[in-house]
Amino acid sequence: MDFEFSEEQQLLKDSIEGLLGDKYDFETRKKILASPDGWSREIWKQYAELGLLGLPFSEEHGGISGGPVETMIVMSAIGNALALEPYLPTVVLAGGFIRRFGTDAQKNKYLPQISEGKITGAFAHTERQSRYDLFDVKTTAKPAGSGFTLDGQKSVVLNGDQADFIIVTARVSGSQRDKDGLGLFLVDAKAKGVTRRGYRTQDGLTAAEIQLSGVSVDADQVIGKPGAAYPLIERIVDDGIAALCGEAVGVFSALTEATTDYLRTRKQFGVNIGSFQVLQHRNVEMLIAAEQAKSMAFLATMMVNEENAVTRRKTMSAAKTQIGRSAQFVGEQAIQLHGGIGMTMELKTGHWFKRATAIDIQFGDADYHLEQFGNMGGFEPAAQAKE
Repeated sequence: MDFEFSEEQQLLKDSIEGLLGDKYDFETRKKILASPDGWSREIWKQYAELGLLGLPFSEEHGGISGGPVETMIVMSAIGNALALEPYLPTVVLAGGFIRRFGTDAQKNKYLPQISEGKITGAFAHTERQSRYDLFDVKTTAKPAGSGFTLDGQKSVVLNGDQADFIIVTARVSGSQRDKDGLGLFLVDAKAKGVTRRGYRTQDGLTAAEIQLSGVSVDADQVIGKPGAAYPLIERIVDDGIAALCGEAVGVFSALTEATTDYLRTRKQFGVNIGSFQVLQHRNVEMLIAAEQAKSMAFLATMMVNEENAVTRRKTMSAAKTQIGRSAQFVGEQAIQLHGGIGMTMELKTGHWFKRATAIDIQFGDADYHLEQFGNMGGFEPAAQAKE
């Protein structure tokens, strides 16, 4: 199998890495992090100019019809640079729902504006009691005229405090943990009854607690068939997991490179500490863990468009398990090999480790996905070769 990028994909890689390499040195990132928004709208406009915000969308909606590999390339660069802009919640998640399942009217309204950098979005699904279970939803959507009225609360909604529109999951029928009965709704973030409390997450991104109190949504704001949204939610979460795996590859690459450079330059007892064999072994083990994660990220990318939901979900759980294991090992070793300075926020290493830890948690940590993978029966055993 050919893992080389095409000429167009290599050009995309060079473009996004060039942009973030110029704009996201550590000092600049700290200033962006300290700004009121917590991310740069100027750089967001440059994303749009490069075509990154319309990457997965069709040309008629202002995009370039890119696929999962192109998304992985962008997310890897974002992870390497620790970029703070809401690419995942806007383009991959909220934009993904509209791209895959929206009506023509919804696509025409939202996708061109996302592509041009005029609006951002968010996916409001997680609730306080739900943990990682996608089907655990208490927020309700009650019929009201030709539309619905939403009531409930959503937690840790990435970009939820600044999004212009929010994709909300709510229960049309059934009990709290039923997979049937869920609906998806396009909600204007400034609609009456929407209350948002924003805050910063541990890795520096922005999120919000969102209260929905009698929020009215019209029939044309429904995505898919009301009550049959669970497979749609799974599909977009799988898109998100694949994208996060790509981002993790960028984070791990940066951590291993920074640690290797530090071992080559830091002196102890009159010699570079990289000359100590035990530290060389540890550095190689970091590289191995990063390469294992990279392999699984490629697998997740190749399988994200698999139509068989069980096969796709198995792959995503396997990939997320490895990403979580590698996140812990690579991050901890990077901190330890940097010594005392590795514990400070003045060094970028700690920030990469924070992001790696957050990636492990988002959409289910390694332990959760290992259990899910086992419950789905694992991968099919390879057929024995005939003698």
